[in-house]
Amino acid sequence: MKKSVTPEPLKFAKGELILLDQRKIPEKKTYIRIKTACATAKAIKDMVVRGAPAIGVAAAYGMVLGRKNPEKSAQILIAARPTAVNLKWAVQKMLKVKDRSFKTMMREAILLDKENKKMCELISKNGAKLIKKSSRVMTHCNAGPLATGGIGTALGIIFAARKNIETVYVKETRPRLQGARLTAWELKQWRIPCLLISDGMAAHIMKTKRVDAVIVGADRIASNGDSANKIGTYALAISAKYHKVPFYVAAPYSTIDFSAKSGKDIKIEERDEKEMLFLCGKCISAPGVKALNPSFDVTPSSLITAIITERGVIINPCEKNIRKFYS
Repeated sequence: MKKSVTPEPLKFAKGELILLDQRKIPEKKTYIRIKTACATAKAIKDMVVRGAPAIGVAAAYGMVLGRKNPEKSAQILIAARPTAVNLKWAVQKMLKVKDRSFKTMMREAILLDKENKKMCELISKNGAKLIKKSSRVMTHCNAGPLATGGIGTALGIIFAARKNIETVYVKETRPRLQGARLTAWELKQWRIPCLLISDGMAAHIMKTKRVDAVIVGADRIASNGDSANKIGTYALAISAKYHKVPFYVAAPYSTIDFSAKSGKDIKIEERDEKEMLFLCGKCISAPGVKALNPSFDVTPSSLITAIITERGVIINPCEKNIRKFYS
């Protein structure tokens, strides 16, 4: 597969975790150097680095930085973004390393990083097989190289199938505009035709234009297939179901949380209301107005056509089919 043309969102060099500040994209490329586990957690919380796979890798390197106090470092990192299961999975994997020397911890983090990149390639190849020639695809939020550190999950499929893509409808993804700022930017890097649409426009586009598939990522998937992803995904899935558009979720196996029986067991992160009330540093509502700002919502498995993983495609992802697939 062609190497990503998007700048690396993170790397580790000379004892520091170096993060591309995704809050600044596409205006400029700024890098932040991280030296502690606490600073890593803050960068994850503040969304300097974001996307479930990418924050998992960042947390692994954060554990290297916090190796002298691993239990405390793990606690701080896991608390940074509670919905994304990859974060917890990566931290727990690093905690299992008995030798806490820099060399050994670093070796484990690098291995996790490489496995993540390989996982993205496999998801992309598996998903690309589902994209027919001259397809018009819709996506939400950002699940490309910036969000994963690899080729991407949902966007990785689009990259892998780019010869079959006529255009991509990119939802802006309020309130942080990951679709407008990041996904559209990555698609332009790959020279894949795209059209930016407002979040409320999806159903109208499905009704009046041709949409052949919807592909999104996931931050956590319950054992019954209910999937937590960026707020607005649930409404998108309802629209897709009504208009008979296939709705695909692309995510690594590690995103499936078998301890969560359904979406009701997934904790939804609530972020600062200022993200809703301010845009580009300017208040967009009247003084004193309050806002709700859940970062994620849960899409029931009944609305999902298939879950695309590195191990294959799970059609009709109910609990029985998921467990059968991985048995």
